[in-house]
Amino acid sequence: MDVMPLLLLVAGSAGIAGAARRTPVPAPLLLVAVGLAISYVPGIPHYTLDPEVVLPLVLPPLLYKEGTESSYLDLRAQMRPVGLLSIGYVLFATFAVGWAAYLVVPGLPLPAALVLGAVVAPTDAVAAAAIARRVGLPSRITTILQGESLLNDATAITAYKVALAAAVGEGATWSGGFWEFLRAAVGGVLVGLVLMVPIHWLRTHLKEALLQNTLSLLIPFVAYGVAEQLHGSGVLAVVVVAVYLGHRAWEVDFATRLQEDAVWRMVAFLLESAVFALIGLQLPTVLKGLGAYRGADAAWYAIAVFVVVVAARFVWVFPAALLPRVLSRRIREREDSPGWRGPVVTSWAAMRGVVSLAIAFSIPVAVHGGAPFPQRNLILFLTFTTVIGTLVVQGLTLAPLIRLMRFPGRDQQAETLAEANAQAQASRAAERRLDDLLDDERNALPPPLADRLRSVLERRRNAVWERLGQTNPATGESVDETYRRLSREMISAEREVFVKLRDHRYIDDEMLRALLRRLDLEEAAAYREAG
Repeated sequence: MDVMPLLLLVAGSAGIAGAARRTPVPAPLLLVAVGLAISYVPGIPHYTLDPEVVLPLVLPPLLYKEGTESSYLDLRAQMRPVGLLSIGYVLFATFAVGWAAYLVVPGLPLPAALVLGAVVAPTDAVAAAAIARRVGLPSRITTILQGESLLNDATAITAYKVALAAAVGEGATWSGGFWEFLRAAVGGVLVGLVLMVPIHWLRTHLKEALLQNTLSLLIPFVAYGVAEQLHGSGVLAVVVVAVYLGHRAWEVDFATRLQEDAVWRMVAFLLESAVFALIGLQLPTVLKGLGAYRGADAAWYAIAVFVVVVAARFVWVFPAALLPRVLSRRIREREDSPGWRGPVVTSWAAMRGVVSLAIAFSIPVAVHGGAPFPQRNLILFLTFTTVIGTLVVQGLTLAPLIRLMRFPGRDQQAETLAEANAQAQASRAAERRLDDLLDDERNALPPPLADRLRSVLERRRNAVWERLGQTNPATGESVDETYRRLSREMISAEREVFVKLRDHRYIDDEMLRALLRRLDLEEAAAYREAG
């Protein structure tokens, strides 16, 4: 097997994503643009987005990463708008886009048009999270968009299966589609609920961080595979497990959390980079089979579908955001009004991504009886242009739109005060616990060591308050930043001495690694103490 194309994809996409951090352009957009630009460069390997790889091997870890970083409490608080978008909007978009494509494209059967609608209906979890982090969306909107994109794939895949069954001649009914969706949703959630507790128990009882992190990497694939084997939604199973484990992550050993965070950051960075680069690199594949639809006709169909996708989002979001407040006094009393700016941004921040393309590539070449699937290549093309259109047009204009909306910024001082009060309460509890422990003769410590424990608590408590204080006029640093810098300088001096001692054969490499690891842990602790 030739591994060079895979290495080129991973290394190249990681390099481009790293370069994007130094530009105002979000990494997903730059990766797609570069992929489009080089897709016809001579010598570039031919990359095909294989749904048999993307859906079971790429999607689960990305969903798991986003799920563990989501807030269970915030998602629960926003479950109504999340449900309206992840279920209601996906079904509405499936029919709206499908019906429009059926009217616009001559010779496109309605079942095939509904297949297209289901394919382009779900927003992308990776794109939504990446853009939201970069442009600084308000927290409530970010929670809604992330929750929607975590859950809507299950609805879209089920709608796709029902529409596909009708298109290939298997026969499909409204009642059959409803039961298919119910089975997938309930099955996926039940698998997640069954797996999450024993998996968490394993995570808290395994004593080696290496084994715990190995388990962590396997979790999304296990949840997805088990649910799909039982004909449930693998997507929902992964999300349920991920949100639960993220909510209970504080119960896991600290060494596991530190390693796990680093490992998953790397995995997500590589997968996200490769996925968006792959989207751009699909251009030759989707153009190859267009045939009679090349030129002005194909461009007109692409523009029409893109406009309907965008318009359908506005048509659904505004009533879904405002009507419940009109109809329910309880909602008016419990929730702040979203106004008009929230629905505008929620409507516009709906990029499509790799899931849509992966589903589209899974459309069979032929229907029952051996006839070609109607307009398969055109559906691939329209999916591709819709994904590119939403990423480029909406992705590039989202930040200016948010600035134009003038959302109230985060109150940094209020957040710091809340953090300081929380730290003060925790420090008082820790001091009481320390006093109780030191009263026991089995825990006797020399006074300097006991004072050091107290000084660590004092330093941690004061660090947050110091961020509210004045900065050093000479350096522009707060006391907190100066402490962190000086601590790093001291540790760096120790590290240089250890290396020199190793070089002079006073200590060996094994001892050097042990000493450096101790310094690394102390530096990490100092960094955390300083906030």
